[in-house]
Amino acid sequence: MISTFGKWASALAFLVMPAAVAAQSKNDMRRLIADNLDFAVQQYQVLQDSTPADRMPRTFQHGRSVTSDTEWWCSGFYPGTLWYLYEYSKDAKVKAEAERRLAILEREKRYTGNHDIGFMIFCSFGNAYRITGDKKYKDVVDTAAVYQITRYRPSIRSIQSWNKNKRLNCPVIIDNMMNLEQLLWVSQQGGDKRFADIAVTHANTTLQNHYRPDHSTFHIVDYDLEKGTVIQKVNGQGAHDTSAWSRGQAWGLYGWTIMYRFTRDQKYLEQARHVAKFILHHPNLPADKIPYWDYNAPQIPTSRDASAAAIAASALLELGQYVDKKEQQEYVTAAATMLRSLASPAYRAKLGENGGFILKNSVGHFLANGEVDVPLTYADYYFVEGLLRYKKWYL
Repeated sequence: MISTFGKWASALAFLVMPAAVAAQSKNDMRRLIADNLDFAVQQYQVLQDSTPADRMPRTFQHGRSVTSDTEWWCSGFYPGTLWYLYEYSKDAKVKAEAERRLAILEREKRYTGNHDIGFMIFCSFGNAYRITGDKKYKDVVDTAAVYQITRYRPSIRSIQSWNKNKRLNCPVIIDNMMNLEQLLWVSQQGGDKRFADIAVTHANTTLQNHYRPDHSTFHIVDYDLEKGTVIQKVNGQGAHDTSAWSRGQAWGLYGWTIMYRFTRDQKYLEQARHVAKFILHHPNLPADKIPYWDYNAPQIPTSRDASAAAIAASALLELGQYVDKKEQQEYVTAAATMLRSLASPAYRAKLGENGGFILKNSVGHFLANGEVDVPLTYADYYFVEGLLRYKKWYL
């Protein structure tokens, strides 16, 4: 027969154990985050050494480093990651390298070749201003916003992503949602209200035209500029026109979360929650939560996309700030699984390898055999961002 004291002890143990498990989980995440950020600081010294002073890193494949000029859409991610790593480490050498890279990137503040000036400038100069408070960095972001809206097309109520080509008349891509952050931020920081108005208008058009009933998104919506109507909806980088390209779903999730952060408009929060549900409950999402390059790829298993996971993890951590505790737990638990998986040997490089990049196994453009199963700067950027967000908000 169990004594009264024994019953109370058993009950107390039952109550204490979940708290102990939660504390251990937090300790495990603290170690994982510190280990990976410390590793990233060291690894990016390798990346710095392998990247010419007038170029930006792009990837590492076939045993050699591949770099880009500053007009490449990814040019802001390397300096942006450096600023994140400086924020963590306070390492003066990391800051000096970030400043050197901004010096060659600044000329792109007037870039009008496509919509990606947000990726190029806000991820780099935006982080520099946030961390240092130096107004010269804000001035660059303010200028970039002026040139970004030159691509706004009133007839379609959207920012045109790419220029007209042989296949597309006026393409708008889901990725464009990411670059609205720059416009919203500049308006919020004392800039022209028109920037935010354009961002909201673009988001509303995307909400209307890009999404299917299951809350997956097309990659591209092509418009008739004269009529202001949709010509076609296609998946430029997806497996086929009815598939769910994994990085596109992650761009959308992150973009709707941004829109809610700045506007507090409930329809954007609801859309972010819908997209999160689509991603996290998709039957083809692997157990480690690192998606295949397309959720409907014709042959599964196939290449994983670490970049899609990194973007989604970072977005889920922010989305968790805006929902109730139960839903927050789902998002944070999923993001933690993604971060742990990315930090594992399956996806993270060893020190000195991988050309100095942190993560392996991302996919740029699978159908074109472009950058498949290789490191990519934006995968590293959102992985580091996700680690820092987890550390700031959930530990």
